[in-house]
Amino acid sequence: MTTTYDDDNMNYDDDGGTPPEESNNRTFLFVAGGLGLLVLIALCVLVGYLFLNNNSQQQAEQTAIAQQTQQQATIVAGLTQNAADQALTQTAGVTLTIPPTNTPVIAEATATFTETPNPATATVGAAFTQIAASTQTVFATSTALPNTGFADDIGAPGLLIAALALVILIFLVRRLRAVPAR
Repeated sequence: MTTTYDDDNMNYDDDGGTPPEESNNRTFLFVAGGLGLLVLIALCVLVGYLFLNNNSQQQAEQTAIAQQTQQQATIVAGLTQNAADQALTQTAGVTLTIPPTNTPVIAEATATFTETPNPATATVGAAFTQIAASTQTVFATSTALPNTGFADDIGAPGLLIAALALVILIFLVRRLRAVPAR
């Protein structure tokens, strides 16, 4: 193909060559604008989610503090009631008793067996006492799972939707690249 230049006009000889491509590709501009709009919408959704999630976390913290305060008040009330009950039982036990009389004690001889205690038995008994005391103590343990990570915030359905959207985007871009320009 031969090209001649006349001022601002370019003349192309039609000898079977292809015409020049357009300088403004509308398909590319539409796709680029769509992707830009998608990113802008995603950022707006992310900002909205952060504001709403922050509010719900603050409410959860306030609820936990209120429950803990209520639990502590219940424990204090129970301990106060227990102490009052013990004080009443200790004072109610005082009664007027008759003094003992002089009763003669008759001593009788009895056969008693005195065994020397085995030190190993005493050690085992002391160990059993310590084990029993330690099993009576209740230790507070956490049974809840940790609430951290990306999947806990969005969840599995959100991850699947995001993956599906990206796969659709890949196929759309490949399709648009395969279509010849007009």
